[in-house]
Amino acid sequence: MPIPTIREIEQAIPQCLTDGKEYHRRDIINKLATNFKLTPEELEETLPSGRKRFLNRFGTALVYSHQAGMVKSSRLGYWRITSQGVEVLQEGTQPQLDLGVEGLPPEVSIEENYQRAKEELAEQLLQQIMENSPDFFEELVLDLLVEMGYGGSRADAEAVGRSGDGGIDGIIKEDRLGLDLVYVQAKRFNKGSVGAPQIASFAGALAAKGANKGIFITTSNFTKAAKAYDAAGFQIVLIDGDQLVQLMIDHNVGVSTERTYEIKQIDADYFEEEE
Repeated sequence: MPIPTIREIEQAIPQCLTDGKEYHRRDIINKLATNFKLTPEELEETLPSGRKRFLNRFGTALVYSHQAGMVKSSRLGYWRITSQGVEVLQEGTQPQLDLGVEGLPPEVSIEENYQRAKEELAEQLLQQIMENSPDFFEELVLDLLVEMGYGGSRADAEAVGRSGDGGIDGIIKEDRLGLDLVYVQAKRFNKGSVGAPQIASFAGALAAKGANKGIFITTSNFTKAAKAYDAAGFQIVLIDGDQLVQLMIDHNVGVSTERTYEIKQIDADYFEEEE
């Protein structure tokens, strides 16, 4: 089933504590996972930040359930239902809390909006690339590879796309020592996909150079045949438009940081005391 919402988890927490006993948060989590019939894969599902989605929602739901007077903590990490919680369950009602914009708590809302902003930025980046010239795109690709750790500096990368160099658009050192060269082909497509024939042609250009390592980057995408093409003896990495703009964002190529926010929360492990 889908990961339960914060509201669903908040309502389920007191139900796990109806026997009046005190439970550690780990035990409550296990009870909830069983009641919601969550699979191991669903429990491991993560947010863009890397935090586990279910545990993140549980933490927020537990705070709200406490604020509503449904549960209380008698000692660190341990929770039990309150007398008010028992009464509410008997009456079959639920206290209503303000969960903020779009029904989400602030920290979740910020993360959701961050992801949405990142997706919009990726679309804008791809559009901007298409508005610039093919020559600019070739230089952009080399700038990105340098930021990713290829070569030692921009001087270790050379754009050669206009020199009739057999389909090679750029050359860059594999590392700072320049022990090997990596050849680059950069295709800025308005529409259509890169197919197996283009990959085969690139492999041929590598062979003509006596090279076996190449990176094929496009603003479009690759067909199944292109991805499955067996370029025996050649190491060819394929990067499509979606991957390209994500790499640009990750390595700050063509983007700049406008502002930074730090979201902090209680470190429960720090406050754990030995029994």
